[in-house]
Amino acid sequence: MLNRSKLAAVGLLAAVFLAGGLAGWGGREAAERDDRPGGGHRGPDALVAYLTRQLDLSAAQRDSVRAIIARHRPETDSLWARVRPRFDSIKARMRAEIDAQLTPEQRTRHQQLIDRAEHHRREREDSAKGAPGERH
Repeated sequence: MLNRSKLAAVGLLAAVFLAGGLAGWGGREAAERDDRPGGGHRGPDALVAYLTRQLDLSAAQRDSVRAIIARHRPETDSLWARVRPRFDSIKARMRAEIDAQLTPEQRTRHQQLIDRAEHHRREREDSAKGAPGERH
């Protein structure tokens, strides 16, 4: 039987694995977004659209997949809320280690890339909440 510490570690590992998978999917979607009509939306509809393209889903299957995503959304949001601080800490350490390998000019560009990614992330979160995103 797993004790609480091991269970937490397994849960964190699963969450990080899930977050990595979602990040990979999001990166691929971002790379393809200019090819999509409407300029590349995000969220459940983007996932349904991606699966529809890749798996040739029928209308009934699309509706079922959308319902499954909606049904599990509170669980995934709750998990992400618990894991996010740890994920952000690891991400900050990784960025610092990467910066240590870069020239000053590369560090500046790296920070610009991070700032742009964070700006887009905030816009997506605002859009998912129904609030208008900040424009800079």
